[in-house]
Amino acid sequence: MTRILIVDDHPLVRAGFAQLIGDCPDLEVCGEAADMADALKQVDATAPDLAIIDLSLSGGSGLDLIEHIKARNKNILMLVASMHDETLYAERVLAAGARGYINKQEAQESIIQAIRQVLSGKVYLSQHMTDRLLSGMVDANREKRALDRLSNRELQVFELIGQGVATSQMAEQLNRSVKTIETHQAHIKKKLGLGSAHELTQRAIRWVMEQDN
Repeated sequence: MTRILIVDDHPLVRAGFAQLIGDCPDLEVCGEAADMADALKQVDATAPDLAIIDLSLSGGSGLDLIEHIKARNKNILMLVASMHDETLYAERVLAAGARGYINKQEAQESIIQAIRQVLSGKVYLSQHMTDRLLSGMVDANREKRALDRLSNRELQVFELIGQGVATSQMAEQLNRSVKTIETHQAHIKKKLGLGSAHELTQRAIRWVMEQDN
């Protein structure tokens, strides 16, 4: 029996995944978690074979969680299920240590296939993303190419800016000093070629809105 941990801050998403997994006689859900801290507790308590992880979590990003789980137990396989843009995040997810990426819009039909592919030792990505990676030609628009220059932490800060989170709240949420967050913001502006905090905020808001569509 393969043991699976589900990490997502939406109860309905967790319930949906649990039902699909429960219909498979060789798979079982060994735990569920809504945030990063609980996920790490569940990892230690249940020792899952595979963890399904959302990128947007309270107490830290899914990318952070992937790295923490990998450091704790390198034998745990990880599959990301998220609404974020695969073309921007798939390579970051794989670099962090996960073995696949599935968009939540496709997850109901493909989550079991993705789980089995990862369990078999293969990487799971959409066919579109696989073709792009194999060809070595990432046909991204200017916005995505610019965002590729950001580090994982800078991208996380950029997303929080777009969500309207104040600098002091970011510092608390990411367990960093306000000065560190401001430094990240300065680096983001430089990498994106933006001249002011207002331009940065507008760009981040627009990007977050695009992710939600």
